[in-house]
Amino acid sequence: MKPESISFLKNLINSASPSGFEQDAVKVWTKRAKEFCDEVKNDVHGNSIGIINKEGDPRVMLAGHIDEIGYMVKYIDKEGYIYFSTIGGIDPHIMPGKRVIIDGKKGPVLGIIGRKPIHLIVDASERSRVAKVEEMWIDIGAKDEKEALERVSIGDAAVVNVGFEELNGTKVIGRGFDDRIGAFVVNEVLSSLKGKKINAGVYGTATVQEEIGLRGAQTSAYSIKPDIGVAIDVTFASDTPGVDKRMVGDVKLGAGPVISRGPNINSKVFELLVQTAKKNKIPYQIEGASRGTGTDANIIQLTRGGVATALVSIPNRYMHTPVEMIDLKDVENAVKLISAFVSALDKKMDFTLFN
Repeated sequence: MKPESISFLKNLINSASPSGFEQDAVKVWTKRAKEFCDEVKNDVHGNSIGIINKEGDPRVMLAGHIDEIGYMVKYIDKEGYIYFSTIGGIDPHIMPGKRVIIDGKKGPVLGIIGRKPIHLIVDASERSRVAKVEEMWIDIGAKDEKEALERVSIGDAAVVNVGFEELNGTKVIGRGFDDRIGAFVVNEVLSSLKGKKINAGVYGTATVQEEIGLRGAQTSAYSIKPDIGVAIDVTFASDTPGVDKRMVGDVKLGAGPVISRGPNINSKVFELLVQTAKKNKIPYQIEGASRGTGTDANIIQLTRGGVATALVSIPNRYMHTPVEMIDLKDVENAVKLISAFVSALDKKMDFTLFN
């Protein structure tokens, strides 16, 4: 991967962007998109849209959600301890003992998620069960409620205080690859299309609030009115201990981007993606999705009178933890695949099914 792409990815992953509070990551994404897009705009919901060949036909929407899971300040007690709720789905197993950064009124505020030490948990049943969210708190070192409120406010968002790290070879770890890596792929595809003669009008979108209900994709797809939509997200890698391949399929890190197949996916778009991968010798994997996917592809397909939709995913280990792991080879191949797919589109193509 090019050094400038790695630098962009690091900045994106190291930015906080919990659902509804995506502004830091959006600034990173839009700044780079302006270098090669004909037009970049933001809507009232917070979605960012980079446009190339605006009047092209067909109109294709590429969507990667730029929000991540996180926490929200709900209540501060008299002693200055902060109680919180989750933004998106987070496993309570992994919450205690994490450092967090709160987006406070005067800037970032460092805190830790605390709970009662195991030495003081005398009841055997309490030791063996998972602590509830309401039994944990964020400690920012404030002496009381008044001092805490000088630094944070009810409704402030927080994320775990970890960032992008290179692990081994092309494998990297970080917080919130779900799905800032999808937004990254969209940005890279737009960059790769700069100066190329293409038929399609390309609307690369960093959608918001996916983690709380596919909300940004709903509003942006409605306004873009795409003929074709490709969502770029992450999917479960099944190459770790304990994952049942009979349930999730056989998906490996480094074996290529994953092309979904099922009722959420237009079969003609699926076939074109596979043909494109084969023609360009791009490694790929196939994942069966027997119902609506939990991705932006779900809502894009159902927009207006329907959109010919596909889903291309990056294999991801340890999803919704602070140590998500991906392979940059899969990311690069996803960019190649989607760029080649978009370049192959022609207004004469008909994605209507069963005719």
